[in-house]
Amino acid sequence: MRISFLTLLLAGSVGLSSFSAQAQGKVKVKTKTSAAAPAADDAAVTYAGTITAADLRQHLGILASDAYEGRATGEKGQKMAADYLAARFRELGLTGPVPGGVSPYLQPFGLVRYAPDGPGQLRVGPQTFQAGRDFVGFGPSPFRTETKAEPVFLGFGIETDKYSDYAGLDVKGKDLIVLQGEPTDGRGHYLLSGTKQESEWSSTFRKAALARDKGARSIFMITFAPGATFGPMAESMGEALSEPGYELTAPVRQPLTGFMLTEAPPTGIGSYLTSLDLGAALLGIGPQELGQYVVTAYQNQQPPKVVFTPRAFTATLPQLRTELASENVLGLLEGSDKKDEVVVISAHYDHVGIQHDTIYNGADDDGSGTSAVLELAQAFVKAKAEGHGPRRSILFLLNAGEERGLLGSDFYTGHPVVPLAQTVTDLNIDMVGRTDKRHSASERYLYLIGSDKLSSGLHALSEAANTKYAKLKLDYFYNDPKDEEKLYYRSDHYNFARHGIPVIFYTSGLHQDYHKATDDVDKIEFDKLADRARLVFFTAWELANQDQRPVVDSNKP
Repeated sequence: MRISFLTLLLAGSVGLSSFSAQAQGKVKVKTKTSAAAPAADDAAVTYAGTITAADLRQHLGILASDAYEGRATGEKGQKMAADYLAARFRELGLTGPVPGGVSPYLQPFGLVRYAPDGPGQLRVGPQTFQAGRDFVGFGPSPFRTETKAEPVFLGFGIETDKYSDYAGLDVKGKDLIVLQGEPTDGRGHYLLSGTKQESEWSSTFRKAALARDKGARSIFMITFAPGATFGPMAESMGEALSEPGYELTAPVRQPLTGFMLTEAPPTGIGSYLTSLDLGAALLGIGPQELGQYVVTAYQNQQPPKVVFTPRAFTATLPQLRTELASENVLGLLEGSDKKDEVVVISAHYDHVGIQHDTIYNGADDDGSGTSAVLELAQAFVKAKAEGHGPRRSILFLLNAGEERGLLGSDFYTGHPVVPLAQTVTDLNIDMVGRTDKRHSASERYLYLIGSDKLSSGLHALSEAANTKYAKLKLDYFYNDPKDEEKLYYRSDHYNFARHGIPVIFYTSGLHQDYHKATDDVDKIEFDKLADRARLVFFTAWELANQDQRPVVDSNKP
């Protein structure tokens, strides 16, 4: 699961032979047989029973071993894992649906890693402001060498039907200056929502994403924190923001349906938070004038006609850029009479690699989900071989780049092997091998996130499948829009959801070993992992075989 950036800002081509036999071990294709094929009514239970803790342990013991070096996207260990997974899909007899390339099971994509490459500064007239003290940045730098800029002030950087700072303006290639937050009366009432609840436009990332989509080169967002306050805040964020960032080499820019990323930095634009002092210097005004602008915007219910004349600045924000190659792993099981429609079952197989000379094996995150997908694949393959194949096709999708910004699933949804219009749903499995602090060791539970956000029918089917078969406690704690962890936005299902495709995100929750070197195989509860994987199997079984696909009838945050 991708780590959240939200808390930082609350204050303002490889062949199949490349992995070693010693590392991969010997994994046999399941050849379990029965005296006779099961009756249709019993088939789901029969094939779910082939998902076992022993098989999950075997897969995970390989994927989360030190030999795979933490499976960092674009690095050696991730390539080894991709080969292992592709080999399993091939052995099962799944179709490789990717045309051309090294392997029909591998969907290659390029990405760029960028990291600070020395101290950065911004000069406005005689004043010099330092990165990490007066402003912080995320995203690719457009100022890698000394660059002069003539910025444009754009109010709050908001665009809605009733309130737009972009009306009549072309900002392609421009450097924008906007205010953080949104119009308020100063007493907690927000103009856009009409209540004391802020709207999505209070999201720093929402504004940056819109500016990116409008073609802007950069966006500077002025906080209302003076230097004395902003400095310590910037310092506290500095370590996290100094970590390398990643984006696709060829970012996907398809129109989205009803969703916009608000909880993670957008790619493709340099984005900066500034102190109030730097903001005032950029606009050539006193800090108090910005406060008056906020109140005037609320009173007028439109962007004020007050025009600030931004001052030119010179920025030097050096950044080292490295191109990497990665790949998703895909296996397709063809359906029968509804084979043109597809149910996607996904997980991410990458993790965070080696940090400070220590291997982070990512057994739960997301070796557990990846192993579960392999077991679901063998169960559906066996069912089809014995005359109980799915009506709809099933795509087993193992993404890379999730930890770097949901990049693999972003690339897949931009380059799908089955058109998105024919994609029924995505069942995404991420971290399903542990017990969190909210549940007892004996509890048979699983968190479900997103099942009702786009389709009430999917939610009803999910509940019915659990009642009929798995009988787990379905916990919707993290499905609440007010969830502080914002888990709905932090795994690969979200890239399907923002294209209007119904999703369910399955997880057993966060724990003390999350994104630590201690997330190892010896802490995985394999019986629970098998139990949870069977629930996903039952849900996928129902989705793949029912007459009608889930209807999109909602758009919940």
